[in-house]
Amino acid sequence: MKTIKIGGGQAFYGDTIGPAIEMAHKAEGLNYIAFDCLSELTLAILQKDKRRDPARGFALDLLALMPRILPVAHQKGIRLVTNGGGMNPLAARDAVVAIAKKLGLSGLKIAVVTGDDILERLDELIAKGIPFTNLDTGQTLLEADEAIHTRMVNANAYLGADVICRALDSGADVVITGRVTDSALFLGPLLHEFGWARDDWDMLAKGIVCGHLLECAGQVVGGNFAGGWREVEELENIGYPIAEVNQDGSFVLTKTPGTGGLVSFNTVREQLLYEVLDPNPYLTPDVDADFTAVQLEEVGQNRVRVSGAEGRPKTDSLKVCIGYEDGWLGEAQVMYSWPDALEKAEFADRLLRMRLEKAGFKALEMRTDFIGYNGLHGPLAPRPVEPNEIILRVAARTREQAEAEKLFRELVPLGLNGPPTASGVGSRPRPRELLTLWPTLIPRAEVEPYVKIEVTEI
Repeated sequence: MKTIKIGGGQAFYGDTIGPAIEMAHKAEGLNYIAFDCLSELTLAILQKDKRRDPARGFALDLLALMPRILPVAHQKGIRLVTNGGGMNPLAARDAVVAIAKKLGLSGLKIAVVTGDDILERLDELIAKGIPFTNLDTGQTLLEADEAIHTRMVNANAYLGADVICRALDSGADVVITGRVTDSALFLGPLLHEFGWARDDWDMLAKGIVCGHLLECAGQVVGGNFAGGWREVEELENIGYPIAEVNQDGSFVLTKTPGTGGLVSFNTVREQLLYEVLDPNPYLTPDVDADFTAVQLEEVGQNRVRVSGAEGRPKTDSLKVCIGYEDGWLGEAQVMYSWPDALEKAEFADRLLRMRLEKAGFKALEMRTDFIGYNGLHGPLAPRPVEPNEIILRVAARTREQAEAEKLFRELVPLGLNGPPTASGVGSRPRPRELLTLWPTLIPRAEVEPYVKIEVTEI
């Protein structure tokens, strides 16, 4: 039975690239490494980068990764798949081509997938009667504040695995996409290798489970492990995950040989449930997957066998995330020490709010956290008894940048004009422009015909 080895090389924009390079060097018989760079807000951030510089808008991690991994991948026949194209896959392609030429590599095919970006088509699509109903609020885009339309920075549909499969069918050694689902980065190579039918829903569901387990890279091998983090060895040398996938969709999850981390029943089941609102149905562009039938079995040290996922027909819609500018974030922090640290911080919060009111401060939203007490658990946190220190953090969303700047300016005087032991105010934090997401759906027939795959040969 044919077996394919595919590794998870990156979990987010800014993730370390070292484990992926080590995987490429150490893992025998590796066929693919896939790199997941995108989150919903990352797209909006990359779009702003593109507006500042038309040659940007893609994940700059590629500029550090490709010079180090392309030579070994080319030598060993490892094919690379990444959604690091972000908002500018063509520019990402150009950057990778330039790197390959500088390295003196030849015989490489680089495919780029476009068509997920629908920002310029929104007016046309709305005119066709597509409501773009917000999945959280139930409001249509036409019912929204008119100003939202002028503040949109991105609108991207989530493409599935078929486009990646088609790019690999063209012979591509490197596939660069914009917004595809995280799991599609891994299902695409499996479709290409095994030739699974696009309506073999159980097989597609098995591939989605594989992709879902690999997409967060270090997390499935003991990183961020809530179920026993103390037992994970050598996290400083963590090895990223590899799936040995069989033609029947079952697979063994392991990691780069000779590295740290842990692959166990518990690390795998924790990742299986990560970011899953409902395991049945788990909706993707490729299949409606049922995770409740998945079976896990430890079959060796750092080896877990995964099988049993089931699937149903895919929906007629694709998810779309629209990002829009939504004001400015002003933030200020100050630390108070024992004795009476929490009482001092609470008093300083009241003083700051009175100073802001006197200064005519206009906030759309405002919140206070007492870090060391309720910064994570909010009202569920029990009140501590004499903590050593408390950090007062006050944040506000404002319409204008100038308003956001007032927050820090009015906090600074509390160093000598408020309760004692104030410290750690630090340098002035710059207000940050806020981006808000509008999650919605679009008929897939309005997106998929616009998808293009271009192949460049070096």
